[in-house]
This record gives sequence, structure tokens and C-alpha cells, in this order.
Amino acid sequence: MTPGEPLRLDFLPWEYARVGSDEERERQIERQQRLSGTLSLADNVYVAESAAVYCEELRMGERSYIAAHAYVTGHITLGSDTTINPFSAVRGRVTVGDGVRIGAHTSLLAFNHGTAPGEPIFRQKHTSLGITVGDDVWIGSNVTVLDGVTIGPHSIIGAGAVVTKDVPANTIAAGNPARVLRSRSDSGPKPSTDLAGRLSAFTAKARAQADDVLRRCWDGERFVDRPGLDHEPAIRPWCDAVEIADVLLRRTPEGHTRDDLVRRLRARQDPESGLVSPGDLADVGLDVPATDKLSVLEGPASYHILCVGYALQVLDSSFEHPIRTDFAPGELERQLDNLPWARQAWSSGSGIDALGTAVARNLKDHGESGPLETLMGWLLVRADPASGMWGEPHPDDGWLQVVNGFYRLTRGTYAQFGLPLPYPEQAVKTLLAHSNDKRMFSGDGYNACNVLDVIHPLWLAGKQTDVGRADGTRWAEDQLTRILDRWVDGEGFAFAPDGTDDRSIPGLQGTEMWLSIIWLLSDYLGLSDAVGYRPRGVHRPEPLVSPR
Repeated sequence: MTPGEPLRLDFLPWEYARVGSDEERERQIERQQRLSGTLSLADNVYVAESAAVYCEELRMGERSYIAAHAYVTGHITLGSDTTINPFSAVRGRVTVGDGVRIGAHTSLLAFNHGTAPGEPIFRQKHTSLGITVGDDVWIGSNVTVLDGVTIGPHSIIGAGAVVTKDVPANTIAAGNPARVLRSRSDSGPKPSTDLAGRLSAFTAKARAQADDVLRRCWDGERFVDRPGLDHEPAIRPWCDAVEIADVLLRRTPEGHTRDDLVRRLRARQDPESGLVSPGDLADVGLDVPATDKLSVLEGPASYHILCVGYALQVLDSSFEHPIRTDFAPGELERQLDNLPWARQAWSSGSGIDALGTAVARNLKDHGESGPLETLMGWLLVRADPASGMWGEPHPDDGWLQVVNGFYRLTRGTYAQFGLPLPYPEQAVKTLLAHSNDKRMFSGDGYNACNVLDVIHPLWLAGKQTDVGRADGTRWAEDQLTRILDRWVDGEGFAFAPDGTDDRSIPGLQGTEMWLSIIWLLSDYLGLSDAVGYRPRGVHRPEPLVSPR
């Protein structure tokens, strides 16, 4: 090689493992020794001399390589036989599986700038959700993959695509923005084109009637979940109204300003505990009651962490005060152990959902860290490798409590922080076994909670595994077909549309939850483009924050 001549292996690094000479191997060892950060490099990996590799953490599996003039920074994990080809950029927190091909001039950009008005772009805060690419994926040349995206295993991304949302496993996607074109599995289930048309028609109808739905639940002073029922004034209907207006209309409910809604929601937060006190938002000049008896892990304040926190975020605001999540040494573990896992796994999971959300809100809104490592460590140790879940089934209701608790728990922790589930394959098998329990999906059992608590975990685990995909697809298509017929003109969805009690009356909670469920079912089937909306509140698909 003459001085200044490009190294052949920089551009043809696949030759290194097979025919690399002793001189080339010695040169590669010296190259790797000059890399900075935390390194874990397997045998026969190759990093081009001309590649700009400045990682805080770099992990490379056997026979993986980074080719000429690639730009690689951040926390990068590459599986075995995975390649970053010439002139590509891979930046941020990026996890790539085995056997992945990243084409030349492609960018995986796992970070973003804020876009708040009134602040120059160069002063905006950075956000980073991370990018995950499954095994056996081919990403063509000149592709851009944006932050927060997961590309499922065995997928192909066509050249020049701009990937702005998750790509399901075993599919081919292309375009700007990228859309799923077809399945790679001839024997696998294929989404119905008729179902896509029904989804588009449903969304058009729901948008046209959204103001009618919200007006019906405004009594002149406050939002109520279902009109005509004798319920105590509550905070959640206000939050549901904010989310419905946002997801369908991209604005506040008719007759309500953003500033007034923010004022009402923030006024109920206790400055000491950070919790949202039960009460009415119609009169926000009253003193906020003491919250000594309220807890992050239990009680009426726990769900308010979710619904009020996300309603404020939808309104481009946040809690004024941090939520207290401090525990004495060993106290959090003791409280988690003492939750009623044996018979009430749902309430146990909902407490962890609230705690995880409080930690995430504090980190996002106030830059305060909390007991996340302790919480996630406890969850990892207590997860059942056989079921993938927490808690045990009961003869009276099978897996109901465990599955419903699994949804709440994982929503507030693994999903909200963009972390992988510990046992995704086993969890999917448990979910599908539960989905066949007809008692839980008929009559009063056919309700928003029971369907949500299956589809969200299936959707979440589907980012990591294809196990059970065919059965999950059949179940999701059946649920989607069923719920689209339950919309009541001008009134929305009932929480339990086939039920026998007052939960069969359409209201705000049922409408907000079923709109989110429809999106999750559709996205699991690769049909979310047909829906035409994307939840941004409690049931948003993106993580709230990414742990550092």
C-alpha cells in the first residue's frame, strides 16, 4: 500500500475475518487500542481506520464491523455479524441485533432537539429515547431512522426511507415517512385491507363528533365522565377530555383555554408531597387538602400522577413541584414486597406504575433522579421466568389479576423508560393463554381495561420477539373488528360496551381508553397509518424518558 492510499479493508471489511493478513490484524489491534470509552469487542471485529468512532460505550459482537468514514458516537451495541457500512452515522443510544446490515450513507439518529417556541434551536434541550434494531434486519442505503424507533426482527427497510415510527417484525417498509408495504412471511397473517378502510372511516367519524362527545360531558361547571349519574366531582374526566380533544382535534376542548386548564390541573398538586389531591377542578381557589394519608404506591392520588401529569404534558406544561419518591434504605423493597401480589396483582402493578411514572416525571420535568435502579432491580429479581410476569394465577379468575397488573407495571417502568422486558417470550405465551379465557372478554368482562391489558403488553413484547405473532394477530383483528361497531354517535365509547351496569353508558373514560386501544391494536397489525392519530397522553407509544 502506498502512502495516502485508502485501506482496502476499510471499504471491504467483510474480508477481514476470512483473509486478513498478520500485518492487517496487527494494525487492527492498534486501531482498537486507540478507541476511547467502555469497550467490549469480540473476536474478528473490524473498525476502519478512517471511521470517526468516539463512543462512551461500544460493544461489538463477533465478525461485526464499522466501515470507512462512518460516524459512530454514544452508547452503541452491535450484535454478531452486524455491519455499519461506509459513510453511515450511528449516534446516541443504539442497540442493534445479530446479522444486521446497515447500508452506506444511512443515519440512525437516537437523539433530538426540543422545539419549544421562543427559544433558539441551539439552546433547546436534547432528548434521547434510543433506537432498537432486531436480529436479521437489512437497512438499505440512504435511510434515516429517527429517535425512539424500534425495527422488529427479520425486517427490510427500503433505500432512502425515513423511519419515524416502529416497524413490525417480518415486514418490508419504505418511503418518506416509511410505511409497511407487505409481510415477509407468506404463511403469516396479513392485515385486512377492508379493516384499514374501516379504521379510516371510523377516525373521520370520531373527529367529526369529538366536540359533541365533549359537550355532552360538560355540565356547565365541570367535566363529568358520564352525564346524568350521581358521581362525586373528579379530576380524571378533565384529563380524559384534554386527551380526547388532543388526539382527535389537536387542540383543547371547545370553550376551554390551554392556560386555564393548566392552572386548574396544577392547582391540585400538594407542594410537599407533589401528589395531586382528590377534589374538584371547578373551584381551584380553595385550599388544597393535606395529603399525609396519600401515597405514591397506593390510594386515590396514585392514578392522578398518570392522568394529570400526562394531561399537563399534552398541554405543553408539567407539574409545578417534584413528586416525593424518597425512601429510607431498604424501605422501598419492603413496601414492594408487602404489596398484595398473591391475590391483587393488579393493584400491586398499579402502584408500581404510579411510582415509575413519578420517577419519570421528576426526571423529565425537574431533572431529579429517583429510586429507578432500586425499583428495576427489584422487578428483575422478582419476575417469574416461567410466566414472564409478577404474581400467580387464581382459580377464581385465572390470569386476570396477573395480566392486568403486568400491563400497569410494565407501562410505568419498562415501556416508559424504553427498557426491554426480562422474559418477553414467556410473557407473550401467558398473555395469549389469558386471551382465550372467554369469561374475561364477554359481557361485563368485555371492557377497556381487559382489552388494553392484553394488547399493550403484546405490542410491547412484540418489539423483542415474534413468538405468538400469528395468534396475537388473530386476537387483535377480532378485538379491533368488534370495538369499531361499539361507537355511539355523539356519545363515544362506553367502558364496558356490552355490559349490564352503568359502565355500559358511553363516557369520557371509555372513549379515551378505547381510542388508545384502537391505535395499539392497529399498530400491532401494521395498520396505524390508517387510524390517522397517535396518542400523546397516558397511553403514548413512546417512552417518556430514557435512563442515563
